[in-house]
Amino acid sequence: MRLTVFNTPIISQLLKVLARLCLLISGWKVEGKKPCVPRYVLVAAPHTSNWDFFIGMAVGLSHGIGAHWLGKSSLFWGPLGPIMRWLGGIPVDRARRSSLVEQSICCFKGNKQLGLVICPEGTRFKGDRWRTGFYHIAKGAEVPIILAYLDFRKKKAGFGPAIKPGCSMEKDLAEIQAFYEKKQGKFPQCFSPVLSQGQA
Repeated sequence: MRLTVFNTPIISQLLKVLARLCLLISGWKVEGKKPCVPRYVLVAAPHTSNWDFFIGMAVGLSHGIGAHWLGKSSLFWGPLGPIMRWLGGIPVDRARRSSLVEQSICCFKGNKQLGLVICPEGTRFKGDRWRTGFYHIAKGAEVPIILAYLDFRKKKAGFGPAIKPGCSMEKDLAEIQAFYEKKQGKFPQCFSPVLSQGQA
């Protein structure tokens, strides 16, 4: 995989120390073990604030997690392109919404090591349910789903269980919803449920 903020010699080590210092000063603690598999989809939730990105980056840097994230292609135009890619961004064509899953699966097929971070809520505002693209990506690429979280109430970030997509998506989603049930975003009222009310 290309050079990113997570694996650039010297710089990544300096940022690792800085990230740990920032988390310590701000009172955030990290729980659980980081992913130990070479390829995975990492679910980042709850996603209710722009602060999620900065705290998530600090967690990733402090624990040496070389994760990547999907971004709309317009973010990668001009001089911002190299910067976004260095930060771990992978451009996707959101105009071709039906092919987002296929684009993501292709990323896994072309890399022996890839951690892909996805915020299934798709927005910082409350929706009726999560988008399930992350699940179909993991299933199509045959990689596990790692549950990660930011709990602003307890000021704890961490890594939960790994879920291997099975025969029943609704059963797996119900397990995921149970895991996030007590996790609180910066704006709890904006956290979207994993399943819609009729499916819960």
